[in-house]
Amino acid sequence: MKLKHLKPFVFLGCLVPLALLGAGALRGQLGANPIEKITHQTGDWTLILLLVTLVITPLRRITGINELIAFRRMLGLFAFFYGTLHFFTYIWLDKFFDTHEIVKDVYKRPFITAGFTGFVLMIPLAITSTKGWIRRLGKKWLLVHRLIYASAIAGVVHYIWLVKKDVRKPLIYAAILALLLLWRIANWLIQRQKAAAAKLPAAPSVAA
Repeated sequence: MKLKHLKPFVFLGCLVPLALLGAGALRGQLGANPIEKITHQTGDWTLILLLVTLVITPLRRITGINELIAFRRMLGLFAFFYGTLHFFTYIWLDKFFDTHEIVKDVYKRPFITAGFTGFVLMIPLAITSTKGWIRRLGKKWLLVHRLIYASAIAGVVHYIWLVKKDVRKPLIYAAILALLLLWRIANWLIQRQKAAAAKLPAAPSVAA
């Protein structure tokens, strides 16, 4: 079976967290603070899917399985989907669309500022994820989609500042993100070195 045939299963798998939240809400099993539970779960899955999206490129290059690229856009859009749920849980269920309170939170509470920044950075990624935008932007598309690293960094910072005490889970996310960033930097340096070596003039041959 080709990997692309697994896309429907990956799609359904990405919907499982939402289904579990919905089932928990219907059964009244979201605990004493359901809004907090929904906020934390949607935030967790936003970060998880962002990191899995970032893993696709190094995994594809290391394994040589180019078909993996077929999953990147889907996973990235699901990260945006859960990020949107996370954001709307805050502005709707927590703040009841009170613009004044939301603006005050973004301005005065650093973890809200970081989270809001991470979500805003995801918007151009989602908008330009279509084939049409890839054609329109050309090489600039890659530059735009490097914003995913900035979004992931903002998301991890948001999580660390939110929990304050037990930072084990956000630090795991931070460690994975740091490894992915180091891989990206190392790969960029290697490619730059190869490009520089290719431009060097060939050494003149010595006649026998």
